[in-house]
Amino acid sequence: MDIHAILEHLPHRYPFLLVDRVVEFEAGKSIHAYKNVSINEPFFCGHFPYHPVMPGVLILEALAQAAGILSFKTMDSKPDAHSVFYFVGIDNARFKKPVTAGDQLHLHVTIQRQIRGIWKFQAVARVDNAIVAEAELMCAKRNVA
Repeated sequence: MDIHAILEHLPHRYPFLLVDRVVEFEAGKSIHAYKNVSINEPFFCGHFPYHPVMPGVLILEALAQAAGILSFKTMDSKPDAHSVFYFVGIDNARFKKPVTAGDQLHLHVTIQRQIRGIWKFQAVARVDNAIVAEAELMCAKRNVA
């Protein structure tokens, strides 16, 4: 999926869109996407000015966005103004190495289960095949007014 297809399957927009491309996808199973981390990212101005590091919570958010694409494509639907996917849990989050400007952050997400609108995922982020972060993510689709 290129950026145009990603924009159809996620409600996020700049500066909060954290997926640049999907390179592998298997409905109901897994996704492999990536985020090109540029020195021009707005968070680098303050995190940290003399040693720019991508915040861990944004790595988790990038993984969650990849999970969102996987969910929408698995359901053969697209986001609309009446529903949203929310985090409902993050378990066993671990950060192994810092992610810095110039890195390509690979996002690997696998569906563990989906019951009554609650999805559980195993998520791993890598740079140069080294694990930089991992977590179990839970998300739920909710209707909004």
